[in-house]
Amino acid sequence: MRLMVIQLNGLQEKIFLDRYALKDPNGRNANIGDTVIVLLDEGTKAHNQQKAVGKVVYLYEDDVAVILRDGSAKHVPYENVQIALETTPEQMFDRVSKAIASVEQTPEKREEWTKKFRDALDDWKLIPGGRIAAGAGASDELTLYNCYVIPSPHDSRGGIMKTLTQMTEIMSRGGGVGINLSSLRPKNAPVIAVNGASSGSVSWGGIYSYATGLIQQGGSRRGALMLTLADWHPDVFEFITVKQQAGKIENANMSVLISNAFMRAVKEDGDWTLKFPDTTHEAYDTEWDGDLAKWEACGYPVIEYKTVKAREIWSLIIEGAWKSAEPGVIFHEYYNDISNSWYFNPIICTNPLTVA
Repeated sequence: MRLMVIQLNGLQEKIFLDRYALKDPNGRNANIGDTVIVLLDEGTKAHNQQKAVGKVVYLYEDDVAVILRDGSAKHVPYENVQIALETTPEQMFDRVSKAIASVEQTPEKREEWTKKFRDALDDWKLIPGGRIAAGAGASDELTLYNCYVIPSPHDSRGGIMKTLTQMTEIMSRGGGVGINLSSLRPKNAPVIAVNGASSGSVSWGGIYSYATGLIQQGGSRRGALMLTLADWHPDVFEFITVKQQAGKIENANMSVLISNAFMRAVKEDGDWTLKFPDTTHEAYDTEWDGDLAKWEACGYPVIEYKTVKAREIWSLIIEGAWKSAEPGVIFHEYYNDISNSWYFNPIICTNPLTVA
């Protein structure tokens, strides 16, 4: 018998109802007395939208009269109203535990495991991942995984768009995505097929960032994106500083992938060469996947773009982190050295939820 009912304060209630509770998105199904999430200020960008919790007090032809939790009254268009079908964490626990147990083969086992999971969830003794809390038992279209890293984009227009499609599909179902841009040729590198030059890896990262800002994850929050770039990539200077420019890559976290060799060069005040595969080599289109060490191990040619002091890059990273908290750093090579999956699935990036 459960005697404790979890009480949520104003912000806790808004986060719970907006991100995790089951909702009816059709405001015209509202009834007087319903608890609702309302959009007060649509804003120009998803992260600027202002939402509030309230109770329906009257239904008009074109809008709903709502008393907000602060006591103020608002008229809200039906399209900006979502009805809370769950108003307490306990209702969410009931849904999640039943959904998790639904894979059991017999009614007896389903009942047994529903109770076990429900007891574990009670009073937050076990806190499932956010996508489990939001998606389990809610919709087959929602993912129950928080975090994804997708393959580095193939360095072609089709490859870049394929990655965009994968990213948007995952985000629309509630997952956050990490993308390593190191596979994309640097700015001004030749694109022989069209007799032109590349706009560079950072510009394509801007496309992924822009699309992320358009997506409502699982219908309630904007997408989450991590973009990374290797320390050897010729675009690394632009990558480090791009978020210091207003309007550039506003919907992604960014981190530089740091190698052991780079850190040795920093400690020893050594030189560091920025380089990239020769894109005209016959193996480039079929074998290049963003792993420079593997490319060089095959004896394939690289083009050296610039040699700088490693500390110049390191200082720029530190300055950027001080100015705007980005970019972060991911000790990529060390990460793989201690990973127990290095031999079959090397780590190429992280999801934005990973602290770096």
